[in-house]
Amino acid sequence: MFSSQDRDQIEKLGKTPEQVLQDMITIEEGYPALNILRAATLGDGIQGFDQEQQNLLASYFDQKILGLECVKFVPASGAASRMFQFLFDFLTDYDPDQTTLKDYFSHPDHQDVQIFFKGLADFPFTNAIRSHIRGVFPDFKTWSKGHRFYCMVEVLLLDNGLNYGALPKGLIPFHKYKKYATTAFEEQLYEAAYYAATGQDLQVHFTFSEHHLTLFKTEFDRIKTRLKRANKSNTQISYSFQKTKTQTLAVTRENRPFRDDEGHLLFRPSGHGALIENLNDIDADVVFIKNIDNVIAQDLVPEMAFYKKVLAGHLLQIQDTVFNYLRGLQKTPKSVDLNAIHGFLWNTFGIKNLPNRPKELTDLLNRPIRVCGVVANTGAPGGGPFWVRHDQDKTTLQILEASQFDAGSSRQRDILQQATHFNPVDLVCGLRDFNGDKFDLMAYRDPQMGFISEKSYRGKPLKALELPGLWNGAMANWHTVFVAVPLSTFNPVKTVNDLLQKPHRPLA
Repeated sequence: MFSSQDRDQIEKLGKTPEQVLQDMITIEEGYPALNILRAATLGDGIQGFDQEQQNLLASYFDQKILGLECVKFVPASGAASRMFQFLFDFLTDYDPDQTTLKDYFSHPDHQDVQIFFKGLADFPFTNAIRSHIRGVFPDFKTWSKGHRFYCMVEVLLLDNGLNYGALPKGLIPFHKYKKYATTAFEEQLYEAAYYAATGQDLQVHFTFSEHHLTLFKTEFDRIKTRLKRANKSNTQISYSFQKTKTQTLAVTRENRPFRDDEGHLLFRPSGHGALIENLNDIDADVVFIKNIDNVIAQDLVPEMAFYKKVLAGHLLQIQDTVFNYLRGLQKTPKSVDLNAIHGFLWNTFGIKNLPNRPKELTDLLNRPIRVCGVVANTGAPGGGPFWVRHDQDKTTLQILEASQFDAGSSRQRDILQQATHFNPVDLVCGLRDFNGDKFDLMAYRDPQMGFISEKSYRGKPLKALELPGLWNGAMANWHTVFVAVPLSTFNPVKTVNDLLQKPHRPLA
């Protein structure tokens, strides 16, 4: 099936032909259906804390953090192009010589463009657009309104202007302050100091696309003085790239290797599940995980950071109990109260039908722990918390995406519709065991929880294999705890118009 040229290409990615063949078999055969029992809800898989409990958990984290190594982990390789998709469509569809803006906006499919137009003065990048236009188009003000707006969108997106359509999302200006604008990258660094700094040290790890690295380095050099003044921390940035060996071969609808126009095999990134390898390289006690586009204006950060501390405090309290049980099982197994351990595992993680042998119980207890903030489900696309049965005796809490449900099953459709909470990617993770050794996270994946998606290449349909998602199957065998947090902690920027919402509008 693979020529010598193919094998050279495969080996350069760090893969073997056998691995690629297995990926093809997986795409053809599919993944086994999940036995999804029900949605997790408050009191049944999701914990809720009152204000007093929240204060105690946040204080507990504050007391413990100085003795810990903390890292904030931010997946940041996403492109900004999807943020601006409706504006790219506008550039394709609109002819200022043939149609007025009023007529264009009257079409119900063009409401996003109208919202952008009306909010133009409030975006943090508008001054940069105008500055560019002043230098290139001195007669700009004499043009028609449609021509002026069309030109501004071109300057914003295309490579003869600001080229934001080709930038990573992390480098798009998100917030406008009195004297400057800030990117999502800067806001992630700013807010991290409120909960992830240990003394004067702050460590933040980003996963970049390799070809964007220089841009991020340049941006950090530009803002580091401002950050140090604001954070009063020594910000240390580390970064990594999605490993080439995690790319998977695309196939045709007939399940044959998909080839590009030059006849080479087409390998594609395998989704955010590939980042479990990057996370596995992080050596820290506590890791906060948050997506690059989920940031807020700086005056709102202290409230948001409080809930990060609540989650982290809960994680540390759970770890204290787990570690004490493990030390007891290791040193004096006969004196350990097995009923107490069983009760803890049931009440904390929903695990029942537990073993009584110290060795088996140790193996079950000693694994990575994640505490996941979840928010009320408002219908946004994405994953949520659910109970899953793995065999007759084992049920676990999992974050599942809609694509993991069987669309042909009315029962599973009902379960999906009954979800009360949503996963905003607000995770606090414990990556070291009771001896202080780093877990090998690769040992706790469920390789049967991947995705097969329909994509295209230059208009040609293909099938693509995505690895078990970072917070889905890649963490399937972790201990999982869900905690309800306010919806105000979740403010992603999926389209550019989201920047007009209140959480992205600084007070000053």
